[in-house]
Amino acid sequence: MIKTEYPIYWEKEDFSIKIFCSIPAIATGILLRAGGAKVVIDPGDGILRDLNEELTPEEILSITDVFITHGHHDHVGGVWSLLTYLRIMRKRTTLNIWFPEGCPEIESIYNAFRTVYSNSIPYPIILRTIMDYKPFTRRGLTVKPFPVIHAEKIEDGPETRLVPSLGFKFTWQGKKICYGGDTAYCEELVKQAKGADLAIIEAGEDEDSVPGMHMTQEEAEKIGRTAKEFFLVHVPQ
Repeated sequence: MIKTEYPIYWEKEDFSIKIFCSIPAIATGILLRAGGAKVVIDPGDGILRDLNEELTPEEILSITDVFITHGHHDHVGGVWSLLTYLRIMRKRTTLNIWFPEGCPEIESIYNAFRTVYSNSIPYPIILRTIMDYKPFTRRGLTVKPFPVIHAEKIEDGPETRLVPSLGFKFTWQGKKICYGGDTAYCEELVKQAKGADLAIIEAGEDEDSVPGMHMTQEEAEKIGRTAKEFFLVHVPQ
């Protein structure tokens, strides 16, 4: 099994992505820039530290959107700290949080945040539930959500259940980045990664994985090779 060294950075002109980390059961954190727009993807634990090392406070306050692939803790563990920092720093502009329909974690974090700081949140937070897979545009950045297949164990038994999960394809001035999130091998990811300028593909299967949870390195590389460039992430440490 390969070992991925973080952070990983990719840039084409004014379109770039930095993967601070993507470690199974620990944390993920990604910053994407498209022209002057800055968005965060899967803000796991440590995202606030990483953003502060990468951006000025003013740049962090300018973040407009957060994209969530699914609600597991290693992908949303830093949402509370990010929301709190933006509150302390007196962000005034709207923050949009995009997440898959049926993902209770984001709504729970948001509701708890609103309860604790109900009278002192200086910026609007809009929860954007993704209920279909139609592309939409944010400040010139086209975002195409697509369904992926990600399962989890039910307590300690052999049963599993599917987790509401998405991948995202981001397009900026003709350049495309495909991020699959956590997923088993699935045809929709194959379709979206093909021909992309960059594909970010997880290879998280290990001896503890259950069917439908993650991809093997071989499966991930097979998909990645259909893009112009690819990174393997979420590889077990």
